[in-house]
Amino acid sequence: MDKSDIIRAVMGKEYQISPEAVELIKSSDSPEGLLKYVLSTVNDSVIVIGIEHVDFEGFAASGRTSKLINAQNGKNPGFETSAEKSPSDEIQASFLKKEEILYRPSVLSSPSSRSHDLSSEPDIPLEADILNSASDPAPESFQNLVSDSIPVQDPVFQPVPDTQSIVSSEKVSASCLASSSLSSIKAVPQVFSSQSPQAGNRSASSFFGQVNSLPSSPSNRAFSTEPSFSISDRGPSSGSTDEGYRHYPGKNPVTVISDITGHSTCIGEYVQFVQYFRDRYSRLSEIIRGRINARPIESLKRRSFRRGRDGGSEEISIIGMVSDVNSTTNGHKIFSLEDPTGSFSVLIRNTDNELFELASKILLDEVIGVTGSITNDGNLMLATKLIQPDVPNNVQRRTGSHGKAVLISDVHVGSSQFMEDAWLDFLDFLKGESDSEPMRELAASIRYLVVAGDLVDGIGIYPDQEMELDILDVYAQYRKAAEYFREIPEHIRVIISPGNHDAVRQAEPQPALPESIQADFPQNIIFVGNPAFVDLDGVSILIYHGRSIDDLVASIPGVSYQEPAGAVLEMVKRRHLAPTYGSRVSISPEKKDYFVIDPLPEIIHTGHVHTLGVQRYKNILLVNSGTWQAQTEFQKRVNLMPVPARVPIVDLADFDVKILGFD
Repeated sequence: MDKSDIIRAVMGKEYQISPEAVELIKSSDSPEGLLKYVLSTVNDSVIVIGIEHVDFEGFAASGRTSKLINAQNGKNPGFETSAEKSPSDEIQASFLKKEEILYRPSVLSSPSSRSHDLSSEPDIPLEADILNSASDPAPESFQNLVSDSIPVQDPVFQPVPDTQSIVSSEKVSASCLASSSLSSIKAVPQVFSSQSPQAGNRSASSFFGQVNSLPSSPSNRAFSTEPSFSISDRGPSSGSTDEGYRHYPGKNPVTVISDITGHSTCIGEYVQFVQYFRDRYSRLSEIIRGRINARPIESLKRRSFRRGRDGGSEEISIIGMVSDVNSTTNGHKIFSLEDPTGSFSVLIRNTDNELFELASKILLDEVIGVTGSITNDGNLMLATKLIQPDVPNNVQRRTGSHGKAVLISDVHVGSSQFMEDAWLDFLDFLKGESDSEPMRELAASIRYLVVAGDLVDGIGIYPDQEMELDILDVYAQYRKAAEYFREIPEHIRVIISPGNHDAVRQAEPQPALPESIQADFPQNIIFVGNPAFVDLDGVSILIYHGRSIDDLVASIPGVSYQEPAGAVLEMVKRRHLAPTYGSRVSISPEKKDYFVIDPLPEIIHTGHVHTLGVQRYKNILLVNSGTWQAQTEFQKRVNLMPVPARVPIVDLADFDVKILGFD
């Protein structure tokens, strides 16, 4: 049993494990038996299994007891004890074996250091978009291609406008595995369904890997499934076996359509990065393919193109993921596109003002379509049109629901800057205890309260954070928050999603808060992951904390913290919540890219930047809620002025928005 087997087994039980504990178990005479003993004896309240939970004496004693019982079994045929090994008790190891650790700069490194060179990639499996071929057995050479995991490292902290911390995506494996931060654990056991493998036989690139060296993988259209959650009385009574799908019936019903909670499979292997990018490309390219007649990039390199009557070559279209963006000495834009068959360079001339302005907003790793002509040497495309996935012009908004939904985020309970008086006024409003009759009538119409992350201020999120805390224990922060939420009337359904200050893993997508924290809250609260796609009695809402806004503000001209809805608009145009991988947002490479905006919601609710913004775009309502935290010392240093105690209230019938102030 090697390290990756130990990590997988632990994650399968919804725990994390420290690197020291992994080494300790691996070095024992019976690592498999010791691991089973540790998992069977560890307390449910434990988040990260450490060396203090590895009890050699207890394990040795259990072994002696089991031998005595087994001896008795010989005298009593048919009697089976819990100490005997059954197929269901076997620790499931991956087909990947530890042979060598493979680092690929184009996939694993930051944008500043990667080149995404396709031609140099080794053979590696297709997970998602290779269709219509039979599955093949794994070749023996595959065993040597993939690492067991990426070494765990300590989190790296950098300041950001509202959190004063950023954990680099280059540390993603540390976020997938054990780290100093808490993780979502013990939700429900993970159940994997059988899937029809689909494989193909064509060349690929650094985003997408190469085929013929790994066994076929499941299609990106089929994901792991599990039964409906049942977390005490708050759990759904019925639900589909689709991934993340849970239904909560009642007067104010809620259906969770997509959520990472209980479905994370990340252990930091290279193959998972390939699967992640394949799923992203497959789903976004399918959206663009409905608007242009695109061909594989590989076909551009093996044919000559007809000349038109004007002497120019014919226009063709391709779809690819942006792997590199540069400027020429003459000021033109040139970027490289990749698809599963190869890569190609595209030039945007600065003489085409409209097209050049659009090209200046192109981000690394986003999926776009390009139409243009090929140069005489066949090595460059001169673009005449860029196509983003975007939202169709004819998107229809459903109507027919009723009542109101309150959208808030960034409460930051526990912070010395938490605006408790304003928060208590807000609770009085929800309870119908306002002084004015119109406010009481408005409160009576509220059916839902949605919290988009950062319920508490957390502990150890950024250096010297304790200097700005009133509550120094994270669990005490959540208990205080639970006290506040118990005052909310029971008829209001509350949905809480985590953020980067909450007690879950830093890598996104983040699972829901752990059960040990959920237990303190009332039963009218539903906990979901980040992001989460939710249906509120017929109105679809995409909840995302919004940490990628930091990347968009830094990368796209004209996007600012003062107008956060503009950043959300850029997400919608790309149909992706966090387009650039390896920048400020730490992203876990899951089999499914949970950041793809598909299907389209009617409301997108974000937070994170502590400023308020509301905008409509093609029948989609974009709301970035403010905060309940006054200006921090860090925000003063960077001249960021928060917009606290402002509450957007959305009418679910016509999507009209009212902003209430409680400051």
